[in-house]
Amino acid sequence: MNMLRKPLPATFRINASCQFYQDICSQLENDFRKSLETEVSDEHEEDAIRPLPWYPGNLAWHLNFSRMQLRRNQALEGFHEFLKRENEVGNITRQEAVSMVPPLFLNVQPDHHILDMCAAPGSKTFQLLEMIHQSTKPGMLPNALVVANDVDVQRCNLLIHQTKRMCTANLIVTNHEAQNFPGCNLAKFSSETCTDESKLQRLEFDRVLCDVPCSGDGTVRKAPDMWRKWNAGMGNGLHRLQVEIAMRGIGLLKVGGRIVYSTCSMNPVENEAVVAEILRRCGDSVELLDVSNELPELVRRPGLSTWKVRDRGSWFGTHEDVPRYRKNVISPSMFPSGKGTMDSHVAIGSVEINTDVIDADMKDSTNMVEGEQETKTASDDVNNGGDPNTEETSKLESNEVPNDSDKKSNSTSIRTEHSNFPLHRCMRIVPHDQNSGAFFIAVLQKISPINENQEAELIKGEHNISKDRAEKLEKGLGSDKVPHKENTVQQQGVDDGNVMDEQQNGDVDNETSNGKSSEEAKVIVNEAENDQAGPRDRRRKPQNQGRWRGVDPVIFFKDEATIRSIVSFYGIKDTFPLEGHLVTRNPDAGHVKRIYYVSKSVQEVLELNVKVGERLKITSLGLKIFERQSSKDGSPCTFRLSSEGLPLLLPYITKQILYASAIDFQHLLQYRTIKFPDFVDAKFGEEASALLPGCCVVVLWEGHQNIDSIAMDPSAIAIVCWKGKTNLCVMVSPLDGKELLERICLRYGLKIPKADDVKPSMKIDGSDEQPDLSTEAVDPEAVPESKASDMEIADAKEVE
Repeated sequence: MNMLRKPLPATFRINASCQFYQDICSQLENDFRKSLETEVSDEHEEDAIRPLPWYPGNLAWHLNFSRMQLRRNQALEGFHEFLKRENEVGNITRQEAVSMVPPLFLNVQPDHHILDMCAAPGSKTFQLLEMIHQSTKPGMLPNALVVANDVDVQRCNLLIHQTKRMCTANLIVTNHEAQNFPGCNLAKFSSETCTDESKLQRLEFDRVLCDVPCSGDGTVRKAPDMWRKWNAGMGNGLHRLQVEIAMRGIGLLKVGGRIVYSTCSMNPVENEAVVAEILRRCGDSVELLDVSNELPELVRRPGLSTWKVRDRGSWFGTHEDVPRYRKNVISPSMFPSGKGTMDSHVAIGSVEINTDVIDADMKDSTNMVEGEQETKTASDDVNNGGDPNTEETSKLESNEVPNDSDKKSNSTSIRTEHSNFPLHRCMRIVPHDQNSGAFFIAVLQKISPINENQEAELIKGEHNISKDRAEKLEKGLGSDKVPHKENTVQQQGVDDGNVMDEQQNGDVDNETSNGKSSEEAKVIVNEAENDQAGPRDRRRKPQNQGRWRGVDPVIFFKDEATIRSIVSFYGIKDTFPLEGHLVTRNPDAGHVKRIYYVSKSVQEVLELNVKVGERLKITSLGLKIFERQSSKDGSPCTFRLSSEGLPLLLPYITKQILYASAIDFQHLLQYRTIKFPDFVDAKFGEEASALLPGCCVVVLWEGHQNIDSIAMDPSAIAIVCWKGKTNLCVMVSPLDGKELLERICLRYGLKIPKADDVKPSMKIDGSDEQPDLSTEAVDPEAVPESKASDMEIADAKEVE
């Protein structure tokens, strides 16, 4: 409790795939670590900043300051500005330490297909992207793929904003309910028969990260408001959804693949109970792994094998002890044994109790529990914003106990159960072990295809237990809603990775799916989310509008004339694959503004998605590589290079490329527009003047380097510029330009210019030759319009 009352220390992670990660490590070790020593205030901490000992490569750092201290302490202002700037450009990610742990246990390899089921706000997704790009050579892309999914459109915007800093062609962002993530099986959803075994037949994943929505009691140090909202019953309302998401993840997992289930909660109902239910449903097909030998310096505690469930002021050790009127809310899977009773009466000891006796007991016990601050009625929870069992549950309570729905029982079950599963292999990270937040992690491996018959029996039993609840729902008590999730599955079936594969291939509309078997998911679609699917009558749709209303389709760019013009203008080598790798989001081929590049792994998924009827709702993908640019200079090429795509394309460019000395490169970044005669190196100015008008690339040249090999050097620094009639103009956002300027000055011992000396780009001599650079910083196709403020986005980056 003492530790929980202290603010959470800030932590961040260095992006090992960024160009300057060694410079940043050196700056932390040699500069900030020494200069901040005098600011240490915690008697338990000796260092102001230090690497986290359990994170590989000393890439994660722990600060002896909370986020509030960083903002308010004047002595820390310079360090705080450093963190904000490096985070914004993608060199570091500010993230809670325990939140970095789950991806490490995935054991990601360079060729893995990875699914992040509940990805927003995106810190873990960014971490996964770092892993697959870490050992990539310049101009090369990994074979791996990351699919980042989230149910909420606005949270998807934050996810896109976060991952855009990575500049990756190996990411797909989707917008689906995690428990209903669509299966893309060519055999089920396409009439054509594909005999080419080299083509992707079915979307499966080598690794799945299942960081599910939870009650969040492990975040009380970071979010003190949780002290007011939290109560012990909050996890009960999320248990079922957590099981469904985890089961869907296992269904999408390849045999031999690994899935990590995690929460930021310490509630066993959300943790060990979910893992036990997964093992119960999957039988010998899934194994809970012992990973005690991985990350040995990470202090963790074993999972629990016995626990009780708290509900409305009472603790229950077995499902039999739960009053009958609560059995529809408190399910057997919440308990260690997972066993329940189908009887209409509740057996407690040798006495049978009916609902009338329960009502009387509740009246007698009410006086005993009045004034207890730790217990709340369901109506109180709703009013306080901490609803543990959802609005629908509250309605059920009021119907099942008409006169006493707002009263509580303080009875406590004496009996306890022990789970037969090896739940000690789960990991519990507690705050007072390593001065962190709290987290729960379980690592599972899929040994064989799921036993369909066994799973069907388990689902049938669960369906019988909640039959009364389902009947009341159908009578108009409201849809089964779960906090943070707008839609939910009423039945869950598994067909070895195809829970949803039995749905129709057509669009999902606002009607409830009726008459489906237990192996078909019954989905209630909220009317507020009707933009997730278009009407069945497509006669009014433009030809290329796509399946998902409100989301631009993904279209392969095949304009041969434009592609030839780009290749010729920049002298792109034939070894750079373009065919099938260029996509756009504009259905009107004549007005394409941006062209994105996708990796081979993403290309295969896109082709499969088209064949199965666009089952994936893709909100963002690919790396922006070319952008349409109009100018009055008469440039032969209408598309300029994008700064995001330059590192990938640089080794293959043979034309429109210049090599500048450190001083001229510094001046370009500092003044942003320079006339040709004003460069320090006159030869460089002449070479720039001789280029064709339009976009060009300027590479930093140290003088002793072989020009032919600079582009293949991982440390090569290059920027996109515009060659006008009389000058050279930088086409880099001011933020990126400032960061790059400081890095170059530090590396080459140059004087860092003051903020007043760094001038924005401006027109020279009244010329109109300057291109419009506004689209460089804002990409409406890549990042859909969001209502979130800058402060909300900044805070969301650190929220898990």
